Amino acid sequence: MSEKTRVILKLSGEALSNGDSQAIDPEKVRAIAKEVKMAYDLDKFEIGIIVGGGNIWRGKTASEMGMERSSADYMGMIATILNALALQNAIEELGIETRTMTSLNIPQVAEPYIRRKAISNFEKNRIVIFGGGTGNPYFSTDTTSALRAAELGAKRILMAKNGTDGVYDKDPRKYKDATKYTQLTHQEVLELGLGVMDSTASALCKDNDIEIVVFDMNQPGNIKRAAAGDAVGTRIY
Repeated sequence: MSEKTRVILKLSGEALSNGDSQAIDPEKVRAIAKEVKMAYDLDKFEIGIIVGGGNIWRGKTASEMGMERSSADYMGMIATILNALALQNAIEELGIETRTMTSLNIPQVAEPYIRRKAISNFEKNRIVIFGGGTGNPYFSTDTTSALRAAELGAKRILMAKNGTDGVYDKDPRKYKDATKYTQLTHQEVLELGLGVMDSTASALCKDNDIEIVVFDMNQPGNIKRAAAGDAVGTRIY
């Protein structure tokens, strides 16, 4: 049995984009890979990564345009696999053995997600990147993070935000008097409707005692600090 702590890092698809013309910015991806390596090099953690696909495709937007929701969501799942493969390549360039596992069956490019195989990859000191969401429409990558954490025994989800340093009572980009929370319970998140995760994901974390750390990934070293349980961002327990 491994003595390392298993954690899940949740990245938005937008974190891999330059916000302009490039859906996947190689420099942004390399920068994230280096931050992940800092946490990995502590030799205290087994790291799983789940990345969204919003930089390439948004199922919700497509459905609002009239596309059938299930088809739109499957396109979004494929977008997350593209991001997962880009991140895998950048991490492996740093000399770390990595596996991408997908809930959609694409054996030519990645391993299918099998729980026991994922645990085996962790125990072999590999970083495991999960693509394809849950494999089902109508579920977000937030829910994927909570589901994978629960079934793989990870007790901490690191919610890396792009420019937001924690959870606030209202949008700090719109309201100057927004107040930041340093700690919250899962119940408070649900009751206050703070939108840290969708309600399905929040309930999964609450029911399985999974801690969430919400932090700004643009601050160097924050992924490592969040993994280590240092006082960074907002802790939800």
